[in-house]
Amino acid sequence: MTEAIEIETQRLGLRRLSPRDAGPVTEAVNDPRIYRMLASVAPAQSKAETLAWFATHDTARQNDTGHIFAVVSKETGGLAGLISANRKHTGDPFNIGYWMTPPFWGKGYCTEAGTGLVNWLENTRAAAALVSGYFSDNPASGKVLRKLGFLPCGRSPMFSKGRGAPADHIMMARIA
Repeated sequence: MTEAIEIETQRLGLRRLSPRDAGPVTEAVNDPRIYRMLASVAPAQSKAETLAWFATHDTARQNDTGHIFAVVSKETGGLAGLISANRKHTGDPFNIGYWMTPPFWGKGYCTEAGTGLVNWLENTRAAAALVSGYFSDNPASGKVLRKLGFLPCGRSPMFSKGRGAPADHIMMARIA
C-alpha cells in the first residue's frame, strides 16, 4: 500500500513515514555527511532505533507537537529525505528540521520541500512564527533557511550527537 501524499510540490511528495521507510532512513542517517549536520542523530543508528522513533510520531501528530514527513521523489518514488516541524508545547513555534540524501543536494529539493511544509503549517496550523537553525559548517542549510524567509537571531554552541561534541550553531526565525 502506498501512503497518501499530504503535501505536494512540483517534484516532491511529503507523506507520513511507515515501517517500510525504516531501512532507507537508517541507511541515510548512518552517512556521516548527514548525521554530522544533525543535533539529534547519533552515528550507527540501528533500524530498531529508527522504528522506535517512528512509533512516537502518531502521538506527536495527535498532540500537534510533531509533524514528520518522508520527502519522496515523484520521479523515482524513492526517499529523498525527511522534513519535520516539532515543538514541545502547542503554544510554541514549530522548529523546522530537515535532511536530504546526497543525490538530492544542490538541486533545490530541500527548499522545495521546506516551502511545501511552511505553507502547510501556515494554512493548517496557523503557524505565524517558525524557528530553525544550522551548524555553521553547513552553509548550504543556512542558504535554504534564508530562501524560506528565515533570518538569523542568535548563535551559540549546540551539542550534536552525530559529532559527539558541541558545534557552532546559528539560530534562525521566520515570522509571517
